[in-house]
Amino acid sequence: MNKLIYRALFCCCWMVTTQMVVAQQTSIITVSKNGDANFNSIQAALNSLPDSATAPRILFIKKGIYREKIYIEKPNIVLQGEDSATTKIICSIARDEWRCGHTDDWGVATINIGSSDISFENLTVINEYGKVNTIRTIACATDTSTANKTKTIPVDGHQMAVRVMNMATRFKAIRCKFLSYGGDTMSPWEIYNGMWYFKNCSFEGGVDMYCPRGWAWAEDCEFISTGGMAAIWHDGSGNRDAKSVFKQCVFSGYDGFYLGRYHKEAQFFLLNCRFAANMRNKPIYWVTTAAPIQWGERIYYYECKVAGEQQYNWLTNHLPSNIQPEAITVQWLFGSRWTPEKK
Repeated sequence: MNKLIYRALFCCCWMVTTQMVVAQQTSIITVSKNGDANFNSIQAALNSLPDSATAPRILFIKKGIYREKIYIEKPNIVLQGEDSATTKIICSIARDEWRCGHTDDWGVATINIGSSDISFENLTVINEYGKVNTIRTIACATDTSTANKTKTIPVDGHQMAVRVMNMATRFKAIRCKFLSYGGDTMSPWEIYNGMWYFKNCSFEGGVDMYCPRGWAWAEDCEFISTGGMAAIWHDGSGNRDAKSVFKQCVFSGYDGFYLGRYHKEAQFFLLNCRFAANMRNKPIYWVTTAAPIQWGERIYYYECKVAGEQQYNWLTNHLPSNIQPEAITVQWLFGSRWTPEKK
């Protein structure tokens, strides 16, 4: 009898201990504009977290409009919105203006990421600068192009919704919308080890609105071009293996919108993508710079189609001879370094 009691007590203690460990590992904090949560500010909730963690900390953000600039400096964080259509984070900032008073891009976006293993779910992130401002001329101490140190800030210049800083890696977004009224809407810019994963997301903005560096995967995503000479851009100069992959994505935009371009070493794979009939008949192109391309043109299309009857010759199937389309997977892209599909 004593053995049975002992075993029962042991099992009970084990279950309680396990539940405590799980609770510690899965930390959930709620944020709401209505005061019915742990915090009414996303940044305040982030600030409350310990500097490090071995498991994700979840910030569940209830529907509402959060007008704040976000800085994420701690790893293993999930920003989980209640619904992407009604959970919105909005800020207004022009990179051209920000750099007049700052030496780097930390703070240039609506959400600024300076740490690894960050995830977004069910969110809309907007930089609305181009919507709420007109062309302005401001004092700019760092501008050397004019004698009186002023700078004209355009309404369609660099306007990041998200800026991932150098040395931060592994960022993913699922069922999210990223919008700006200028260029560089989504800017994850870690060139040597950056790994980015997007699924069921929407991107909207001006030139180079989607401009990852390093390794990037976009699946079942929508790209809406509102201006400029390219919708997508890639910088793979940090590693010859770096790639930007688009699988089952759709592209639309203004009449004659450009698909993409690159200024540095790059590698694009577009598979089973669909393009609006008004896309310009021009492939992803090289913009001539002082730095030559050493690894050659590496732009590949497979089973991509333009709406309607017209089809462009450059969209014909073209993959490296040693790569079969079914081999192009998330694991193929990231290898053993990251499994972003794993919860």
